[in-house]
Amino acid sequence: MKKVCLYFALLISVSAFAQKTFENIKSEKLGTDRRITIGLPASYETNPTKKYPVLYLLDGDYLFDPFLGAINYGVYWDDLPEMIIIGIHQNHDGERFDDSTIDQNVGVPFEKGAEFFEFVGGELLPYIEKKYRTAPFKIIAGHDITASFINFYLYKERPLFNGYICLSPELAPKMEIRIPEKLAQAKEPFFYYLSAGDGDIKKIKEPIEKLDSNIKIANNPLVHYKYDVFKNATHYTEVLHSIPSALYHIFDVYKPINSAEFKDKIAVLKSGYADYLENKYNIMSEVLGIDIPVRMNDFKAVENLILKNNAYDELGKMAEIANVDYPRAMLGEYELGLMHEKMGEPKRASKRYQNASQMEPIGELTKDMMYEKIDEMNTLAKKTK
Repeated sequence: MKKVCLYFALLISVSAFAQKTFENIKSEKLGTDRRITIGLPASYETNPTKKYPVLYLLDGDYLFDPFLGAINYGVYWDDLPEMIIIGIHQNHDGERFDDSTIDQNVGVPFEKGAEFFEFVGGELLPYIEKKYRTAPFKIIAGHDITASFINFYLYKERPLFNGYICLSPELAPKMEIRIPEKLAQAKEPFFYYLSAGDGDIKKIKEPIEKLDSNIKIANNPLVHYKYDVFKNATHYTEVLHSIPSALYHIFDVYKPINSAEFKDKIAVLKSGYADYLENKYNIMSEVLGIDIPVRMNDFKAVENLILKNNAYDELGKMAEIANVDYPRAMLGEYELGLMHEKMGEPKRASKRYQNASQMEPIGELTKDMMYEKIDEMNTLAKKTK
């Protein structure tokens, strides 16, 4: 009980980190207005050039706040990126059931379901992308019948979303076969999350298990797939377990380097430490549409490993990374000075440290530190004549 109370207290306390507004979208496809909830990141107004990934939520009436709380918590610790959240309301006069109408024989949207399908893809997405600063990376999530419905966007020749979060889906006919077939055909990085509770409804859980098995058989390395089954969770309570798991799965590469990543992925390398760091941030940019400079803690972690393993030539690559992300700072010249120092070239090191002393300090690097390094290198150069 204490954990539940703490979680909901968390949702309330972190809600101040984002703006939450409501809007009615006029839809020709639906022949009526549809209400949506919009969550904008805290930095949206203060950072006018930044673009943000977008998370679209079916069943936005009850999924919006749990997702918002999980995202804001992750943003606070810099484990998740800021993003725009769009919650589609579906609780009026049985809308979620009408919106999810399918032809049971062929397993595709039908009548009102087909209209809702076109509303999301043909009206809502273009509206949001025109009105807000959106990055290309888009995620869609749903629960139960709406978790099933989101997969219809995966059926398109080019899937409409980059990531799918399916919370205990009540799968439409043939989905356990069609979804793995589509995932097997993926030719670019793709994210798919699936979950259920161990106390889930049997008629729902069995097709989910078949879907999981088929996705694993397809085994496309470009598909980042995760399936969770939560113990002591029902069809409804598993949602609160799934949300953070899904988000942290999709944005795994965004997280700062932690002890597990350092130990399991970087320290085991025999070389290419700087390349690993560069690739991590390139993936953020190219796949997630998130452009941020290399975090200084990540930079220092890799630098320390390079020094530990005497891979001094890689400091040149570190300098290249630093000069791209921090062009006015002394970091790049310092890395080159450090490289020459460790390779027994004090004169060349002194020159680089001199260059660094004329640039902006960053982190623990200061002008006084550079002057000390210059004196140290000059003294060492005299001794080695």
